[in-house]
Amino acid sequence: MGINELRVAVTLVSLAVFIGIVVWAWSARRREGFEVAAQLPFEGEDA
Repeated sequence: MGINELRVAVTLVSLAVFIGIVVWAWSARRREGFEVAAQLPFEGEDA
């Protein structure tokens, strides 16, 4: 396996991982958890 084949393999694996992360982040099952996490900075400490 030459260096160019290795570069192609790494590029394809990286693309697959990126697409997997995008699909995971935009899945409907994750929406509620992300909405809760998005509101955390706005929650203040009530004295």
